[in-house]
Amino acid sequence: MTTSPDTGLDVVTGAFSYSGRAIAAELTGSGRAVRTLTNHPDRAPHGSTVEVRPLDFDDPIGLARSFEGAATLYNTYWIRFARGRCDHATAVANSEALFDAARRAGVRRIVHISITNPSIESPYPYFRGKALVERALAASGVSYAVVRPGILFGGDGVLLNNIAWLLRHIPVFAVGGGGSYRLRPIHVDDLADLCVRLGGERTDTIVDAVGPDRPTFLELTQTIREAVGSHARLIRVPGPTIPWLSSLLGFVVRDVLLTPDEYHSMADGLADVDGPTTGSTSVLEWLHANGDTLGRHYANELNRHFDTTTSPTVEARPAC
Repeated sequence: MTTSPDTGLDVVTGAFSYSGRAIAAELTGSGRAVRTLTNHPDRAPHGSTVEVRPLDFDDPIGLARSFEGAATLYNTYWIRFARGRCDHATAVANSEALFDAARRAGVRRIVHISITNPSIESPYPYFRGKALVERALAASGVSYAVVRPGILFGGDGVLLNNIAWLLRHIPVFAVGGGGSYRLRPIHVDDLADLCVRLGGERTDTIVDAVGPDRPTFLELTQTIREAVGSHARLIRVPGPTIPWLSSLLGFVVRDVLLTPDEYHSMADGLADVDGPTTGSTSVLEWLHANGDTLGRHYANELNRHFDTTTSPTVEARPAC
């Protein structure tokens, strides 16, 4: 395990994306210097003090150099779904390369964003891949903290915003299987605060990142409908119908709303955990406080990570 001194510099993968941006803001607000590894340097806000390096897994020497002088790596790198040359097996291999580069450069602590209920035996590639990455991190020899959020909200988060957008624009909203499966959402700023606190520790640890509320999916959707003033009717449909409906809506908005694995894993309860609250922000209170603005604009996941403006058959290289 490394014992290098604290240099005051930390590396955040994807500091101009969602959770990475919140972590970078928390770090800079506490006086830390931040360097990011990213495929989207154009997303840097005006006047940003974050140092930018490429996230290039094809250049292991350059990747290791990107960690020189850094004390802690905050790793948000992952892929939501397989597309083109990117799949979860590739993301696992890239994560292993990232940890190895950090170790070789003398990084003394890695804080890694995982997922609730990962398992190597999981039928879902996302959860299985996350478990494999956790195992690789534990074997890296670097002091680490694994942070396991389920569903994030706040900031420019996609899921709750797009549910709100749909509720504003369609007369009927389908809830699969009765919607009785529970969720433990955490605000992205609470996640960032937890990550930075764990970055200052030295004990290897695994922590579920969960908020104080534990609504069912149906209760969450009802709250969003109330918050945005929607008159959409909520109907219960058989679970297997949801991936098909999501695919149909995704075709209309040219995006991936919800993959079959995402729905089935949520319905299986994998976004819910027992245990203590680690985030203080109530998702139900937050929804009512932000209902006027939530879902005013659709957040397109493909546009965030792929070039969909030139040709439907040509895409920019995503973060894999």
